Amino acid sequence: MIALLATIILSILGRQFNFYIRGIDSYAGYFMAAASFLALAGTLVKGDHIRVTLVISRFTGKSRRRLELFCLILAIAISGAFAFYTVKMAWWSYKFNDISTANDATPLWIPQLAMALGTVVFCIAFIEELILVLRGKPLGGQNAELARTE
Repeated sequence: MIALLATIILSILGRQFNFYIRGIDSYAGYFMAAASFLALAGTLVKGDHIRVTLVISRFTGKSRRRLELFCLILAIAISGAFAFYTVKMAWWSYKFNDISTANDATPLWIPQLAMALGTVVFCIAFIEELILVLRGKPLGGQNAELARTE
């Protein structure tokens, strides 16, 4: 986020003082994507992801627990596929020396690496959440009460 702020400030200063840093807009985009993807797991663990509880709140007891486990397993499958393909995309970009078409000409595997790392850690966070729920922790942890009001 600090790198994103710095690129935006440099871009603003460049317009004010008539200088241009090649690719500054692209780097701002790379930093924004990196910040977003690297924050996925942390927000999941803190319970800050938006959870749709309209359907799941209608269930109680064992049926609710089964539905929660099903949702976690589905989330692991989806995030695992997402992680697999983002890692694959970064690898192919590295292998074929794919570069940005913008005037920064950055090798694309560099910004894609943050995206791949973020999705892998996100999948691991879902696996951890599933293990904790199987051990008896309620889904949503400390923020379960907040999730009911969303």
